[in-house]
Amino acid sequence: MSDALSIFLLSLVSMFNPTLLAAVTIMMLLPNTKRLMLGYLLGAYTTSISLGLLIVFSLSDSGSVETAKQTLGPGQDLVLGALALSVAYVLGGDRTEPLRERRRRRKQRKEAAAKIKQSLPERLLGRGSARITFAVGVVLTFPGVAYLTALNRLAGLHLDPALTTLVVLGFCLMQQLLLETPLLGYAFAPERTQRAVTDFREWLARSGPAAATFVAGGVGILLIVRGIIELIAQ
Repeated sequence: MSDALSIFLLSLVSMFNPTLLAAVTIMMLLPNTKRLMLGYLLGAYTTSISLGLLIVFSLSDSGSVETAKQTLGPGQDLVLGALALSVAYVLGGDRTEPLRERRRRRKQRKEAAAKIKQSLPERLLGRGSARITFAVGVVLTFPGVAYLTALNRLAGLHLDPALTTLVVLGFCLMQQLLLETPLLGYAFAPERTQRAVTDFREWLARSGPAAATFVAGGVGILLIVRGIIELIAQ
């Protein structure tokens, strides 16, 4: 497979980011969603673009890239994706229970969830500050296996520096589509986008188990798709 096609496939892989999906979901539940997403996006751009350009233009020292590529591989993506889908299937099975039993179990889950300590990114995002989401975006957007592999192959093409820079920028844009899409909605159709966000919040509020099923299923699908594309791109 040509390096150019491989880079394109890897850019598709970069879109399927479970961490970003979780962050976007949290930010959609908070006030000032647009501002929070914009802060996260700027932080993500800061990390991905600066490190991407640094790596691709200094690949003569490839040891650092090879070491960094020891992250979540395609096989692990497929396994974790299957596990997430199995969780979604089990959660979805609650719909076959009697209504009273579902309500009882839902109450127990809510009580248990209230006792569980949130992760640091969740607590930071929950503060509702664009500055904090910028910092979270910086920290959570370090290059993964797909991006590092694409940078390695991009360096092997020996393109003009300006064209190489454009390819890196394009890759970084692809990585953040989950954020860029709603932000474009806020820019060009703000009322419709706000209604969609409000509807999403209301759906989560009244559909606890269904929402958990949706998120687990979404993460599982993202991981499996990413694993398959990574295998194809190898």
